[in-house]
Amino acid sequence: MKLDLLIEKRFHTLSSKIPHVLGNEKDQGFVKVREFTSWGMSALSLIGRVFGEDSLQYEHFIEEYENAIAGEYISAEICIGVLESARNDYTSGYLFNVRTLVKAELGDDVLEQAKKLLKSDQKDIGCFLIGVALELAIKDLCDRNGINHDNNSKTEQLNIELRKAEVYNESMRKQITAWLALRNYAAHGKWDQYCSADVENLLSGVQRFIGEYLS
Repeated sequence: MKLDLLIEKRFHTLSSKIPHVLGNEKDQGFVKVREFTSWGMSALSLIGRVFGEDSLQYEHFIEEYENAIAGEYISAEICIGVLESARNDYTSGYLFNVRTLVKAELGDDVLEQAKKLLKSDQKDIGCFLIGVALELAIKDLCDRNGINHDNNSKTEQLNIELRKAEVYNESMRKQITAWLALRNYAAHGKWDQYCSADVENLLSGVQRFIGEYLS
């Protein structure tokens, strides 16, 4: 499932649980502390991942959260309002730049893992992970340029479509094809088809590509 859809699904799940974290007794609203605590931790984690822990959404939520789990009904309502506002911003496309940052962060994490593996002389797993980061970058470029794709889309075909759309030139298309070939060697156990130096070049090349086209 695409990262955007996973995040949207998580927002939907948390929103659907809202009726279960607040109660009403003789027209007096109250907080179901245990349920709200669990819900609030999940909501806080999602907001922090999507918007960042220095965002207004995160700061406003956490400011009211402690009061809410202490039983303050108004604070709980405010937390719910912050989550709903965050969800609306995200799903409306207003935060396209935030979505891109989440994807970029994921790609950076993968490349960082690959670096560590290369330093440990584990070129094959490292090669495969760099290929994963390249695939993420290609799909992100497709999203930015209105090129449709799904879970069954082949990365090389998306590479061709990006070239047709003149997102990059023919030389870059051929380079990406060569990079994908290394990824395929690693994925299919053809580890004698490349060496550590090839993987190091792959890493630096993919980093330059991401820096040039996705920054």
